[in-house]
Amino acid sequence: MANRIHPTAVIGDGVELGDDNVIGPYTVIVGPTRIGDGNYIGPHASIGGPSEHVAAPHPAGWEGETAGEGVVIGSRNRIREFVCVSQGHVETTRVGDDCYLMGRSHVAHDCVVGDGVVLTSAVQLAGHCRIWSGANLGLGTVVHQRTSVGPGAMVGMGSVVTREIGAFTKAYGVPARVHGVNSVGLQRRGCTDEAVARLTGYLLGERDDYDVDLPDEVAALLEAWAARR
Repeated sequence: MANRIHPTAVIGDGVELGDDNVIGPYTVIVGPTRIGDGNYIGPHASIGGPSEHVAAPHPAGWEGETAGEGVVIGSRNRIREFVCVSQGHVETTRVGDDCYLMGRSHVAHDCVVGDGVVLTSAVQLAGHCRIWSGANLGLGTVVHQRTSVGPGAMVGMGSVVTREIGAFTKAYGVPARVHGVNSVGLQRRGCTDEAVARLTGYLLGERDDYDVDLPDEVAALLEAWAARR
């Protein structure tokens, strides 16, 4: 299907759009930016603007492609009003597939946001953060520069994340600390109560391995997380 772009939206040079995207009023998208299919981008969103980095050159106007590393956004994302996704300074800023970026959330330069991530309203990611697939960050969470939130993790609203949050854990506070495993997230992905119980020690760093059959999605995420370094 054709893209539906509101007449007040501004699509700059170097922007590549897939099919069946909805782009709302007064949204501005600046290249180099590549966006997949079936995304909803609400009013007043800003995508691909220059990185907010004190050492980066800042353009004097919006015409033409900017000098940064750009933005890549996948498919079937819901990007709500006043969301800001800045282009990369060193590497491309990336948002995966099937994410929900709620109103006024901010994805700074060089961030990588995986698939199925939820950034609730006013979540703020500083530069170079990595939010792994399936993570859910609560209302108003702030994530410090170069910090990772693991796959399937749940971060409570109003938290300040200053260090890595592990896979399928739940964390909250200022600063955020881990307070157990995200059992609901595991169960929604098909884990039994027994599997969750046997995974708990591993996810909390109390064991080096786990001996339980897991759904393919969970097993793949944990394998990728373990191999990240």
